[in-house]
Amino acid sequence: MFTGIVETTGALKSIEIRGSSAKMRVETTLDLSCVNLGDSIAVDGACVTVIELGVDSFVADLSSETLGVTTLGGLAPGDKVNIESALTLGKPLGGHLVTGHVDCVGTLVSRVERGEFLEIEFSLPGELSGQIVKKGSITVDGISLTVAALTAAGFSISTIPFTLRRTTLGGKRTGAKVNIETDIIGKYVEKQLGKGSTSGVSEGFLAEHGFID
Repeated sequence: MFTGIVETTGALKSIEIRGSSAKMRVETTLDLSCVNLGDSIAVDGACVTVIELGVDSFVADLSSETLGVTTLGGLAPGDKVNIESALTLGKPLGGHLVTGHVDCVGTLVSRVERGEFLEIEFSLPGELSGQIVKKGSITVDGISLTVAALTAAGFSISTIPFTLRRTTLGGKRTGAKVNIETDIIGKYVEKQLGKGSTSGVSEGFLAEHGFID
């Protein structure tokens, strides 16, 4: 589990594709002294397991599932990535609950500078639209962000200068592919309200009990 508050960026040192799986080494300034073999680290929002440790780098295996639903398999040596260590009980929950289980690869479709701020629009598969709400939380390449608006193709965000400086987001250009994880709460709500649900929770039930207008 993670928070979506990126601690540092790293760079892909190497990636070795092995048929339907892969192994990658990431260089990072993250303090690895408290990281153990078997621990989880989020790389661009994808939860990977540390299998080797160096002074300033770590190695992780990438399964076929990870390669299929994230951008990690398309990285090249030197590419920068966002890094976050796993959430602990003593770590502030500054963002939102992020599982590190990427839902899809989205596309950056537009970026507009507003002074020091940047408005960015992303597209994503339509089946995920029910899990996204205005002012809700969403994770893009491991970054906890607030949905500024819903669009026909996906959603838009407004990023502050601090986020642009501390993550890879400011360097993304139109057409860039990104890892998207929707809010886990939205997933459960959609499931409960979905067709065929036998939970007894419906829009009528929520309105009757004052949860929605």
